[in-house]
Amino acid sequence: MKTRTHLPPGPDADAGLRALAQVLAALRDPAAVAAFLQDLCTPAELEALADRWKVVPLLRAGTPYRAIHDRTGVSVTTIGRVARTLERGAGGYAAALATLPASDRGSR
Repeated sequence: MKTRTHLPPGPDADAGLRALAQVLAALRDPAAVAAFLQDLCTPAELEALADRWKVVPLLRAGTPYRAIHDRTGVSVTTIGRVARTLERGAGGYAAALATLPASDRGSR
């Protein structure tokens, strides 16, 4: 993420992220979320986000990186980054996985 040098460090530094999270949480309809994301993101950004998300359940299921790549076309580098974030990130992937039916979570 790029650093904005014109913003002083402090509680307002993450205000934009909090505002974005709040609006996403308020959109209850998946079609509305999809429309918002299509307006907000470039096609390449959407593809990158979708790629990251599609490997999360596979990683959680213990699928090897190469098999995930072969199945999804997502680069092994991206898979590795997602795996590190799944293990040591802010917990967002785990929270999102918890919203899915157990059969879609990739748990064993």
